[in-house]
Amino acid sequence: MASDDEERVVSAETDTTTKESGDITEGVDSTPKETSFEGRLSLKKFMFAGADNSTSPRRSQRLSNTKPTASPKRSVLAAAAEGSPTKPKKRKVWSEVSDADSSSNSNTTKKPRGRSTPSTPSPKKRSRPPSSYAPPSTYAHLPLLPDAIAPNLLILFIGLNPGLQTARTGHAYAHPSNLFWKLLFSSGITPELCRAVDDQSMPARYGTGHTNIVARPSRNGAELSKAEMDEGVALLEQKCRRWRPEVACVVGKSIWESVFRVRHGRALAKGEFAYGWQDERMGVVKGGKGGDEEEVQPWEGSRVFVATSTSGLAATLRPEEKERIWKILGDWCVKRREEREEEAAASAITEANRGIKD
Repeated sequence: MASDDEERVVSAETDTTTKESGDITEGVDSTPKETSFEGRLSLKKFMFAGADNSTSPRRSQRLSNTKPTASPKRSVLAAAAEGSPTKPKKRKVWSEVSDADSSSNSNTTKKPRGRSTPSTPSPKKRSRPPSSYAPPSTYAHLPLLPDAIAPNLLILFIGLNPGLQTARTGHAYAHPSNLFWKLLFSSGITPELCRAVDDQSMPARYGTGHTNIVARPSRNGAELSKAEMDEGVALLEQKCRRWRPEVACVVGKSIWESVFRVRHGRALAKGEFAYGWQDERMGVVKGGKGGDEEEVQPWEGSRVFVATSTSGLAATLRPEEKERIWKILGDWCVKRREEREEEAAASAITEANRGIKD
């Protein structure tokens, strides 16, 4: 009996719920509606309504009440438009400063004051101090270089003075950077490449010798004075008169400048010098009676050929240019050596024939 009553109550409640759900379904419109800002949150309040000159929700009240100040650029432009004498201050720009400096001095670039540019420090280079005159006492501990000379040479080479390496070893043109021995071979003056240790045997082997305008050694020519070089000219003339070489080869323009200065009392004019054969001679002997009242036979003197310096410090001319100049002397030397050999052979035949007749 109780179970029947409970079933009746449950069924009654189910009917009531079904009836209410049906009523709700009938009251709701099932058709979709357009999207709008209508809703529980009232989104219309947050819509952007356009610019408002009075107030702006995106700016603070403090900024809106403050009057805008004119920028310095605007005030300058305004003053210029009104004819005000106020002028804007110019800032130094690096490009302008560097252009101005480069136009005034192309070799030096100045930096504007108060401004530094980052730069990578360059490695320090060991710079050799510039050479200047050194008195003879500076290298008095080094020995002098002996001449290699003999009568009737083909060529007598006249150098400036011995270098330090030459003085230490006692052989001419001994520094490894000196091109003397290489140029002798490449020009044909010697048929083989000789070395500095061969200097004293050169007169007997190839008819060439060497001497210097200044006897004392030095590091380079800058440590010599013009007075020293001019004093050596007279000694060179004496050597040429005594030994009578066919050619006096001046190894370097500066040596010939001293010879010319002593002879003419002035320096070489521009365009007056050229490497190679010169019109003047050295060691000329005038005929007449000598100091012992002996008759002196005249001699025309040694021909002068000015060659380039062979020092490694002399870089004015390119190596091929030096070889070209030395080749002129070498061609003459080869030809003259052949002529001498023919003359010696003819003389030997003449002597032999004379001995047969006797």
